[in-house]
Amino acid sequence: MFVDSHCHLFYDDYKNDFDDVLQRALDTGVHAVIIPGTDLQTSMHAIQLAEKNDCVYAAVGFHPHDAKKADDASLKKIEELSYHRKVVAIGEIGIDYFYDFSPKEKQQETFLKQIKIAQRRNLPIIIHERESRNDILRIIEEEINNGNTKKPKGVFHCFNGDETMAKKVIEWGFYISVTGPVTFPEKTNKPNSMAAVVKKIPMHHILLETDSPYLTPAPNRGKRNEPANIPYIAKKIAELKNISTEDVARASTFGVHKLFGIGKYPEPVFTYQLRNSLYINHTIRCNADCIFCNRKGEAILMGQNLKIEKEPSAEEIINSIGNPGKFDEIVFCGYGEPTIRFDVLKEIARWVKQNGGKTRLNTDGHGNVINHRNIVPELQEIIDAVSVSLNSAEKKQYSTLMRVNESMFDAMVEFSKQCVAHKIPTTMTIIEMDSVDELQAKEFVEKKIGAQFRGRELF
Repeated sequence: MFVDSHCHLFYDDYKNDFDDVLQRALDTGVHAVIIPGTDLQTSMHAIQLAEKNDCVYAAVGFHPHDAKKADDASLKKIEELSYHRKVVAIGEIGIDYFYDFSPKEKQQETFLKQIKIAQRRNLPIIIHERESRNDILRIIEEEINNGNTKKPKGVFHCFNGDETMAKKVIEWGFYISVTGPVTFPEKTNKPNSMAAVVKKIPMHHILLETDSPYLTPAPNRGKRNEPANIPYIAKKIAELKNISTEDVARASTFGVHKLFGIGKYPEPVFTYQLRNSLYINHTIRCNADCIFCNRKGEAILMGQNLKIEKEPSAEEIINSIGNPGKFDEIVFCGYGEPTIRFDVLKEIARWVKQNGGKTRLNTDGHGNVINHRNIVPELQEIIDAVSVSLNSAEKKQYSTLMRVNESMFDAMVEFSKQCVAHKIPTTMTIIEMDSVDELQAKEFVEKKIGAQFRGRELF
């Protein structure tokens, strides 16, 4: 299930086949669309379309091209329209210096006034930015730091910024919306192209959009765009990030729910699929409290809710797996430390192995301390591979990042050495952060532990 988070279906391009356009979208799995206005008239038109169609939602606002028309009376009317039950955002708003359709000062003024409308209404903003990055970011940052308890939130539509800009807006909590050009072959390998940036952006900050009727993705490039083309964009993102199209759909749809309030919050799950692997989420308890972990927050991963309210039995999990052989592997990895429920882990893993499946344990490496014995020999026959969260080769930094006693570093190292000694294929990972010395960690893993090393992207 997809959402087209930005399409201008009020244009005359769709006057004669609007219903067919919506039906094609539904037929390809696009279950909702958001139509942003660009001035007062089109904002009202967007609302009219939303009133007539359950799957259509509207945003209201003045596009930077039309900022010259945005007087106080018009902006007051925009705020009044924002109370409509199908209006989910203030947009499309922003600054565009590529064209000279409205004076720069007027664009900045109108953008700021509409941000304040959104703050008063507790609505997200849909931002248009073209050759105006410095002013856009300055205005937003000033609003973030002005002491208002309702901070700006929203999405950078049709994002064309570089990795540095992407990182900055994500740190503010904004989303990045990906459009058709990500599918263009000639742009895929260019530094700071949309494709290159998308590879770096976490899926939980990505939305999908067509910007119809513009920016048609391959293979339909050159034709009128429409929401039914969203799956082409999702497929390309999946290819770039080495995940499944279903992962992209689920994660981006949850992003739309979180930002715009469209759809339902996902129910908690204790098994979840990523790519062709099935993950076991049998506890959210953990002896560590990593600074980059969302266990105590929403515990959402790729749009899947891992915040289970009760810990499932081994039988419940086994019944939910089905045929383990149809997956590449069964992975013990949730938002908790799997070895905390070691007996349950062993029962499930033993059953998986007996029924033709492969297993992997993702762990913080503290299982020996947690269980007051060396558990590695018990893993030897039931776990095919182990992945240990190293996070840093420096004991003090490790302790700070994971918020554990420094002695746990030694426990993790000994556990990893035991895995290698028992000939269990072992990988040790770090989160790629500026403060962590990746080369030092790689050398530590390969030379002192004898394991494989892998860096995992935080951004």
